[in-house]
Amino acid sequence: MIKILVVEDNDTMRLGILESLNRENYKVFPFSNGPDALEFLKNNSVDLAVLDLKMEPMSGLEILSVIKKGYKNIEVLLISAYGNVQTAVEAIKNGAADFLTKPFSPDELRIRVKKILGDKQKEEKIHNLLEHNEYLQNELFAQQNELVGNSESFASILKLVDQVAAKESPILLSGESGTGKELIAKLIHKKSLRADKAFIKVNCAALNENLLESELFGHEKGSFTGAVKSKKGRFELANNGTLFLDEIGEISASMQVKLLRVIQEGEFEKVGGEITLKTNVRIISATNRNLQQEMSENRFREDLFYRLNVIPIHLPSLRERKDDIKTLTEYFLQKSAIKNHQEKKEISENGIETLTNYSFPGNIRELENLIERLSVVSEEIIIDEKLISYHLNPKLTPTYNFSNLSLDDALFSFEKNIIAQALKEANGIKHKAAKILNINTSTLYYKLEKFNLT
Repeated sequence: MIKILVVEDNDTMRLGILESLNRENYKVFPFSNGPDALEFLKNNSVDLAVLDLKMEPMSGLEILSVIKKGYKNIEVLLISAYGNVQTAVEAIKNGAADFLTKPFSPDELRIRVKKILGDKQKEEKIHNLLEHNEYLQNELFAQQNELVGNSESFASILKLVDQVAAKESPILLSGESGTGKELIAKLIHKKSLRADKAFIKVNCAALNENLLESELFGHEKGSFTGAVKSKKGRFELANNGTLFLDEIGEISASMQVKLLRVIQEGEFEKVGGEITLKTNVRIISATNRNLQQEMSENRFREDLFYRLNVIPIHLPSLRERKDDIKTLTEYFLQKSAIKNHQEKKEISENGIETLTNYSFPGNIRELENLIERLSVVSEEIIIDEKLISYHLNPKLTPTYNFSNLSLDDALFSFEKNIIAQALKEANGIKHKAAKILNINTSTLYYKLEKFNLT
């Protein structure tokens, strides 16, 4: 419902405006002075303010000034019995949408109000379209990140995706952190027959067992402390679409049993619920663990593994697709320039060689983060191997001029390098990397997000 604030010190005029606008089913809030109206605005929102010009203790222009400074989404219609061209021009210059001279008919008031509200809605639509366009452009970049490359190993992955996307079989994506498993899962969904349905993601490692059960299956109100209302689970939300189970190797033995049941039978109950719900989802799961080894050590159920691993797709590490580093680097340079509104930087030939010879334990995500960082801190258009070497290993004594590198930047690079090295030593297995770093696994996940090493 449209909400309109009316500030008019003449009782008869105020009631007349109120009656005229009420006939259009607007919600009208009438006030006789500016201070009371502005106090109301502190806790309430309106779409339009109709202000009388001559009032005490605040004039309509004074109220207009306050509204335009603190409530920019509110349009203003100024009214006055002392109107002239100069007054109207001043009102418009100060931000009023229109100026109306008394006396005016109820119909004229309603016409002016409708025009202002119509123009406001058009502006909001244009603004929303621009925001949506920017969102889509960012999404396009996000979807292309790890889909850049010409190497044979990468081409074979894309070919396999094309072959299996339109099928209904479960897919298990394996590979180190940062190799693009989630992106490939989204690509499969978009090429599938379920493309117009939901793609729902669950990070199985980010939640404890109880929270994960609620996240997957939902819960009923009062089923546990804090369950103040019922909640749909991801299986319900993803019905007829795709459910992406990331870090599937991290779930507990009891959760494996519950997950196996819903995959086999297509049905489940909410936590605390008695009604059996049906679901029809395509499962895409991902892991950086060796699930066959986990099975041999009785940490992952064999029957669940074979349910998930109908179509296995292994994503190569960046070390295994070094031919793509130059192409990816060029793409990330362009992306960084657009994102940070700066001139596109270049990497020297020796710099490309330095990148190619580096192991990249954080894989493509680490490369992207590194290129953006280099683009931002480099004072030169051409980024050389000295600057690259320093950011790859900040423990080295720098031989480059880092006068523009802050202490925070240096600490950031140092901590990121240590975490990346621990991941490398742990072969991408996060709980092992956490042990090497002597931190909790949950802390490691936070830092992986912070440094874009996930």
